[in-house]
Amino acid sequence: MQENPAMSLSNPGDSLFVQSLARGMSVLEAFREADGPLSLAQIATRAGLTRSAAQRLVHTFRKLGYLTLSEDGRGFRLDLPILDLTHDYLRLNPLVRRASPVLLELRRNVRERVDLSLFDGRRMVYAARMQSKRETFFATLVGNSVPTACTSGGWAVMAMLPDDEVDAILEGQQIPQITPRTLTDPSAIREQITLARANGHALAIEQILMGEVAVGVAIPDADGRPIAAIHIAASLSEWAPEDFRRRVAPLAAEAVRSILSN
Repeated sequence: MQENPAMSLSNPGDSLFVQSLARGMSVLEAFREADGPLSLAQIATRAGLTRSAAQRLVHTFRKLGYLTLSEDGRGFRLDLPILDLTHDYLRLNPLVRRASPVLLELRRNVRERVDLSLFDGRRMVYAARMQSKRETFFATLVGNSVPTACTSGGWAVMAMLPDDEVDAILEGQQIPQITPRTLTDPSAIREQITLARANGHALAIEQILMGEVAVGVAIPDADGRPIAAIHIAASLSEWAPEDFRRRVAPLAAEAVRSILSN
């Protein structure tokens, strides 16, 4: 389970910081990576709250519509107003708005899965997912996140960062072994970052899903810092990795240029 950000918030010198609001947000963040509905005790533990504090906050969020009882009545789950906030985030995010028509055109050209992921330190968070003919359920969900160190887009993003920031990402965590081929040795990942710097894109083979090859190209902001990446992914049963690279990497790079010029 990822760390709940609100659990570690303590700002005694910040007169504008509302600790009660942070505790409330910790209840919603408790559902991150949960396998199903959470009991009140589980919410309290995950949020770092007392049971009574969790009970009051859960009751408030139920009244506001953000939480609801699970179908069996034994736990709680997030409810539809959370999606309203997600929709508002996506429609108001200037990068997502600029990128959407470009990604649609890219998907039509490559006829494979096209994703837009946003760089958030040690993870890449998917903000747009344009599917191919073969996907698992969780792979289709906007908001799903993967470690920056394990993806083509993450390697491309790190290729645009100074070495000390790359070191902070790679050495400050235990890199998960997602598939048998996932690179977990920081030196091996640095080799991929070096290749991405030279090529302008990254090629990842079976890092997140077995049988998948992916090309990632980073998207920088106006100051040249990476903020996102385009991923194009396909099946190794249909593509040799180098053939896939030659086919899609120039198209992904052109898509990035189109996004930046909009």
